Amino acid sequence: MDTRTKTGADGLRGVKTKSQHQKMGPKQQQKFRNTLERWLVKPSKNLNTTEMCQTQEDVEMAEEDCVQSTSAPIMDCKHSEKTSLSDSDEETQPLTPQDLDENNPVSPVSKKCVGSELMQSLPNNDGGLDKTEKETCSASSEDKHNAKITDFFSGSSSSSGLPVRRGRPDKPVESQNADKEAASANVEPDVKWLGTPINELKRMPECGAPLPPLRDVPGQHTVMIRTDLLESGKVPAPYPARFMDTWDGVHVKMPCSSRSLFPVVDEETQELQNKSRWELIKETLNKKFTSPHELKDAILKYSASNAKKWDFTALSLYCTKVLEPDEAEHLFDSLLPDMAQLALRASELCTKPIPLLKVGMSHSITMSQEQVACLLTNAFFCTFPRRNSRRSEYYNYPDINFVRLFEGSSSRKIEKLKTLMCYFQSFTEQKPPGLVTFTRKSLEKPLNWKSSQTQLTKLHITCEGTIEDDGHGMLQVDFANQFVGGGVTSSGLVQEEIRFLINPELIVSRLFTEALDHNECLIITGTQQYSKYKGYAQSYKWNGCHQDTTPRDGWQRRCTEIVAIDALQFKNFLEQFHPQRINRELNKAYCGFARPEDQSQNLAAVATGNWGCGVFGGDTRLKALLQMLAAAEAGRDVAYFTFGDSKLMTDVHNMHSFLTRRKMSVGKVYDLLGQYYSSVCKSCLSRRPDVSLYSFIYQQVGPSSAPDESGGRSARQHVPSDSS
Repeated sequence: MDTRTKTGADGLRGVKTKSQHQKMGPKQQQKFRNTLERWLVKPSKNLNTTEMCQTQEDVEMAEEDCVQSTSAPIMDCKHSEKTSLSDSDEETQPLTPQDLDENNPVSPVSKKCVGSELMQSLPNNDGGLDKTEKETCSASSEDKHNAKITDFFSGSSSSSGLPVRRGRPDKPVESQNADKEAASANVEPDVKWLGTPINELKRMPECGAPLPPLRDVPGQHTVMIRTDLLESGKVPAPYPARFMDTWDGVHVKMPCSSRSLFPVVDEETQELQNKSRWELIKETLNKKFTSPHELKDAILKYSASNAKKWDFTALSLYCTKVLEPDEAEHLFDSLLPDMAQLALRASELCTKPIPLLKVGMSHSITMSQEQVACLLTNAFFCTFPRRNSRRSEYYNYPDINFVRLFEGSSSRKIEKLKTLMCYFQSFTEQKPPGLVTFTRKSLEKPLNWKSSQTQLTKLHITCEGTIEDDGHGMLQVDFANQFVGGGVTSSGLVQEEIRFLINPELIVSRLFTEALDHNECLIITGTQQYSKYKGYAQSYKWNGCHQDTTPRDGWQRRCTEIVAIDALQFKNFLEQFHPQRINRELNKAYCGFARPEDQSQNLAAVATGNWGCGVFGGDTRLKALLQMLAAAEAGRDVAYFTFGDSKLMTDVHNMHSFLTRRKMSVGKVYDLLGQYYSSVCKSCLSRRPDVSLYSFIYQQVGPSSAPDESGGRSARQHVPSDSS
């Protein structure tokens, strides 16, 4: 995630790992240990409050984990009831707790992102984790602090702890031989990738076609800047020049609207009168804050109805226990005033009404990075009206105000605050001059997958690296919640939330994007990465500021394209093989990958991984195959990241090689999936089928091994039958 430079004949950028960080000197280490000891052994007088709030957050996270589901009844996939967002996500493989003796980067509120050491040992809240995750985390507590995300996944992500079923005794001889061959296959430890070399896959901007002139198209594309003044390196000017005050059901209700009113007791009559909420916000935010308590009181002044419900413990801990005195001074003297002034420029910067991207719409919104920052500072100060209750007209939208980020005493909230404050600090120091486009897209007509004659495209699969680093310039998949961003503004901290934290401009999509339907996706182009990180879930740590050098396209957007696609959640393992479920996932992935308006040669590869797996119950091998089919139909190659699972890497590569050598079309593979359900899953009485998916495909297509490009390995290597 470090700055990349052009290397090699193909002009692609090299990638550095995230594990590089500076070492403390002996004095710094001793000071850190002393500070840590004081915090652990001699807790402050506020510890009782912290413990109480931690218990509160345990309940909050448990409730969130209980309500999340994007699965739908088999007979009514289209109109399933939407559920509220959760902090859970697909990639919730538990991580090793951090080693407290290792150093961490200082808070971003210091002027140059450097400074004295921070206390890292706030009470660690594991609320929201299931029993297995907690036990795994505890058992792995001795692992290294500076490990990468790929280090936190075991050799086989499909391991479930269930008894392995090797099949019935009366299996055909061919089936028994295939299982024996698979069981005897070993993965060479030095093999880190298989398939097509990654530098042979297409990336933006090298493969992209020239963009048409940027223009506002009513009903299709809302552009919030002066396109005639768009110039490289220059901050775009808002359009129109004056604020258009709109207060209706199809646009964002802005805090600066004259129709945003607040009940105030008249001093003379003692009666409630509706006054302008924006005037109260301006009066409040123009005052200087000197403590987190004053900041809390300021926010509650224009959110009085929530005074007894909102909790600011995490924000208080960040300001008083994490920051050194000079850093806290800079926060209150410089950064927060700058953020407040940026928020108060909403009527000056966001002059055009922002459309709500509702279910069924295909529409784009393009705004400047400055406009995005203005909206995000308003989210920080919790100014957006009608967005603090699920009972409002925004019940089917994600949270946008940051109030839930300020709650509780979880260490993950502290790390989130560090990451987001890094963004605000970076922006206020140097305004980026680019644009960001948000596109909601619907697949109007499902594909006839069975009739497809399309051949599989190239595959690069690796057990190392990350989507955001090694997949630069590719279409990068966000393993999304149907409420985009998932639990980023609360307690969630897995694949989607981490991406939204290190690229915070993604968060503004939550302001206007209604929950995704089964045939929809959200595409975000142009966001910038501001932070580095290490770890995952409960072990996530902010790891310093990041300088993003990704080139910009003709619309002055960073060539970073992220697609949010939400997978179904399965409580029953066999359920995912039902043809209707297969169709839903294929159409969802295809919706995200396809660009019918573009030529195939201009499409970058898809950078993806174990979408919809982990706590969502998806089978890794099925999901890999489905994404390969969808990418092929969309005309894209695939770069697949298994997050440390070398066995999965080998199995998926061998299946791809097997199908490619035998010239199996997308339609033929789809037909095999249907056969697998009808002949194996439909009549299965156990939790898992006796014959795995890949074993079934090998048996049906032919008993002989496919030619292999990687050292003569058998193409029949596949997962044991308990994990498909």
